[in-house]
Amino acid sequence: MYVDLRKEDGVAVLTIDRPEALNAMNVDMLAELRETIEQVEGDDDILVLVVTGTGKAFIAGADIAHMKDFSSRQAKEWSEYGQDTVGMLEKMKKPVIAAVNGYALGGGTELAMACDIRVASDKAVFGQPEVKLGMIAGFGGTQRLPRLVGPGKAKEMLFTGDHYDAQAAYEMGLVNKVVSADELMDYCLDMAKRIASCGKLAVRLSKEAVDHGQEMDLEKALHLESSLYAVVFSTDEPCEGCGAFLEKREPKWTSS
Repeated sequence: MYVDLRKEDGVAVLTIDRPEALNAMNVDMLAELRETIEQVEGDDDILVLVVTGTGKAFIAGADIAHMKDFSSRQAKEWSEYGQDTVGMLEKMKKPVIAAVNGYALGGGTELAMACDIRVASDKAVFGQPEVKLGMIAGFGGTQRLPRLVGPGKAKEMLFTGDHYDAQAAYEMGLVNKVVSADELMDYCLDMAKRIASCGKLAVRLSKEAVDHGQEMDLEKALHLESSLYAVVFSTDEPCEGCGAFLEKREPKWTSS
């Protein structure tokens, strides 16, 4: 078992658990990760997902021994399988927070970038070191990284293969926040609980508006926003939320 899933009060924590290999990804781990993501997506009791790693690493890339003797065809299949697995996190209707506890290299940075929000421990290290192994990023790094930090910084990371500490990652816009290692999970769980306390449909449609809107020109994106705004008002969430605010009580959400 390479993936552990625990849930409580609407929040699930998915932990990558292969510490003896710094949580490096292999085929079995990706298969288990896919299965777990599907489980989370189908569980209505889970409103927010937090992803983290065991030990010194978040995910220290893919298993190099596994890739060493790939043929061109095998490399393409591995890349597509990894892209699809990482993409499952990005496409989840529920918010996903990456709690980056340590080394997030190669596929680790790529998986973190597929999450909605990234919080880094002050011990976290990021990088796309694939060129130092004679290959390129294959799980989405060449595409998501420039979208997050801009093409210039992305090319620097992808061309040099250098490592970047948590503060450098924060300054370039790769992570939302840096906290001490001792505070990391408490900070992420507190954020997850605050998200889970909001309107269920409102949070889901906010994610949809941002993700899909980025693929459109501004005029079409604004039309999407108005359409989704109307969808929320086809449910009782706005009435309950506004009523709770006016009555100075906690809202009781029923829609999903």
